[in-house]
Amino acid sequence: MSLPIATLKKGEGRLLKSGGLWIFDNEITSVTEDATNGELIAVQDFDGYPMGTGFYNNNSKITIRMMTRDKDAVIDEAFLENRVQMAWEYRKKTVDTSSCRLIFGEADFLPGIVVDKFSDVLVVQSLAFGIDRMKDTILRLLVAALEKDGISIRGIYERSDAKVRLQEGMERVKGFLSEPFDTKVEIIENGVKYTVDVEDGQKTGFFLDQKYNRAAIHSICKDADVLDCFTHTGSFALNAGIAGAKSVLGIDASQLAVDQATENARLNNLQDVVHFHCEDVFELLPRLEAEGRKFDVIILDPPAFTKSRSSIKNAVKGYREINLRAMKLIKDGGYLATCSCSHFMNQELFSQTVGQAAKNVHKRLRQVECRTQSPDHPILWAADESYYLKFYIFQVCKNL
Repeated sequence: MSLPIATLKKGEGRLLKSGGLWIFDNEITSVTEDATNGELIAVQDFDGYPMGTGFYNNNSKITIRMMTRDKDAVIDEAFLENRVQMAWEYRKKTVDTSSCRLIFGEADFLPGIVVDKFSDVLVVQSLAFGIDRMKDTILRLLVAALEKDGISIRGIYERSDAKVRLQEGMERVKGFLSEPFDTKVEIIENGVKYTVDVEDGQKTGFFLDQKYNRAAIHSICKDADVLDCFTHTGSFALNAGIAGAKSVLGIDASQLAVDQATENARLNNLQDVVHFHCEDVFELLPRLEAEGRKFDVIILDPPAFTKSRSSIKNAVKGYREINLRAMKLIKDGGYLATCSCSHFMNQELFSQTVGQAAKNVHKRLRQVECRTQSPDHPILWAADESYYLKFYIFQVCKNL
């Protein structure tokens, strides 16, 4: 059966031609009348040259999300099974799979869907209309692939409640896709125990992308006084505690997150070393400076300050402010772990911003490590949206 056809404007489709998977509404010159939102569509260049097949949705600025560049490929269950198996085989070779991201949308050539594994529970987030219609099949194939390796999944929960679904013309939904189960799931990462709230936690319940960055701070936290800003459920703070920190203070503006972090500290018998307070970091840092407080290590893991190109300037101000304030609070020769999780804040701009903060407070930075997201969140070159996390560890020194 022939598919509807979308034709690109002359000179457009540059992202697609360089290896990307998105086609925007302003790149398309025409679409045949039989095109239906959420269904597959064939894509051709202005001169009729076949470009592959993707999902069509004229509700979205990203009008077509490509599934394949092979014009002869049949996107059926066998096709999806191959993509799912490829994603699982990749994780087995690159990460600890006890808890990890199993499918990362475009970077696994399954655009618009994310699946996280927390111990024996899967959490799915579907953000695009076309892939949403294949969600159940993808999950069934994924469970079967894990089963072949002796991994049994006891439940699946959906967290497709992100606002971006509204831009796709979809409702925000959450709930069980299996028999109900206890949505407080215990996992172990880097030797730290956590209770993950897959029902009410942020996004899918826990940020797996910082797994190896959290491990990277262990060596600088032994016998240290540590401040962990934007701690969420305490992951960096608890890694500092496990690593032998003398004292750890974790700060977050969410009381729910602080309560969960406090429970996680008890879970690891760290309640005497690691403490959490509910406060606004932007208000706290100047107050700590006024009090003359100093720390050996400060960790900055803020939420994305920008989710669009239009707000980058304000984001730069925010990142510069917190890094500047943190550097003032670090003892000479102490350490700063700082990051950005917005792909609009690219590595060059983030580096410049941190560097400007250091210059403004007359500090010198010695780079210890430059890292990114863990390999279960692979960076697909030419798909810029897949590269979002920048993570640095610096030694902060006086400007000698």
